[in-house]
Amino acid sequence: MPQHPTLQALAHPGVKALALARFSRACGATLFASVLGWHVYEVTGSKFALGMIGLVEFVPVLLIGPFAGALADTTDRVRLTSIAEAAFAAVCFALALQSDYGTALLLCGAAGIAVCGAVEFPALATVLPNLVPRELFPSAVPLIATLRNLGWATGYGVSGFVFDALGYSASYALAGALVGIASLVVLRIPRAAAQPTGREVSLRAFFEGLAFVWRSQAVLGAMTLDLFAVLFAGATALLPVFAKDILQVGPEGYGLLRAALPIGTMAMSLVLLVAPPIARAGRALCISVALFGLATIVFGFSQSFALSVVALACAGMADEVSMVARNVIIQLGTPDALRGRVSAVNQIFVGASNELGAAESGILAHYTSAVFSVVFGGVACLGVLGLVMTRMRELVRFRVTS
Repeated sequence: MPQHPTLQALAHPGVKALALARFSRACGATLFASVLGWHVYEVTGSKFALGMIGLVEFVPVLLIGPFAGALADTTDRVRLTSIAEAAFAAVCFALALQSDYGTALLLCGAAGIAVCGAVEFPALATVLPNLVPRELFPSAVPLIATLRNLGWATGYGVSGFVFDALGYSASYALAGALVGIASLVVLRIPRAAAQPTGREVSLRAFFEGLAFVWRSQAVLGAMTLDLFAVLFAGATALLPVFAKDILQVGPEGYGLLRAALPIGTMAMSLVLLVAPPIARAGRALCISVALFGLATIVFGFSQSFALSVVALACAGMADEVSMVARNVIIQLGTPDALRGRVSAVNQIFVGASNELGAAESGILAHYTSAVFSVVFGGVACLGVLGLVMTRMRELVRFRVTS
């Protein structure tokens, strides 16, 4: 009896190491992000300051991302990932050693982490397609995502309890230790997955990747949907406001709100592990983005803690399907020689959606209200989806072929 494709993917050398590294890295990164968000809001009491976290995290992605993508195509991708994660851990430890936390220091810490992530993302994104055959890649993506999502849920879920019990310095140190472990585990990935394919690190090399994205309607459409869906519909940056001022559930409730979305992504990744691989990735992406926008609207209107948690979990489930489908479209639709640079373009899209989305949410909430900001974002997400589906039909028709 043939093995399930997920088990076949797991049997390939390096997949287990990559999965464990993603778990540890995700756990540390989300612990850091959750603690930092609450810390900034406690120090400033400002929704605008929460938005500024997103802005200072996006600038390094915009400035470094083009070169990082070319670097990922010209150097040892596994070693580059390990170095970037080790630097991430060092920033966490440096922040843990501080005794007087001010807004500027915390924002500098966020910027430092963003620099490390900008270097890491393109290199890490190119590894999995070289670990498994093309036909197993749609099954390998949710496998790796399951461990990553477990790390997200763990980091977010314990964050409120950790900084409430141990304080901020110990929380930052713990986050650094978890990411540091990931930087060591990732070195166990076979060198075959790390081989460079490009020739130079330059803006010209980056623009080769950008030109490919522009020519590929499916890849461009997948990136565009992710950009605008999260740019408008991401509510994560405002969770301290909802926890403290609207739902009034304190640090522990805040931690559970932060964990709800990754719990949803983890639950869906478990479903995807046993379900048949996503073949019609374009259709799956469009449906999941629609559900993400609707769940965001429900969360924005909710006055119930339980309903808010459920809405975020549903958004996470939709986001997981979106992530898997988007990864399949981008990675399988891109030649290996361009994967680092195309991943860098994707990183800029992702950074714009996550970090600028946080800035947009915080600034709009500052001038209107947190509820209006979130509900408006969900509605805008649905509007962009309709536009993309009518203008980029190649995306909707995208299927996985052998």
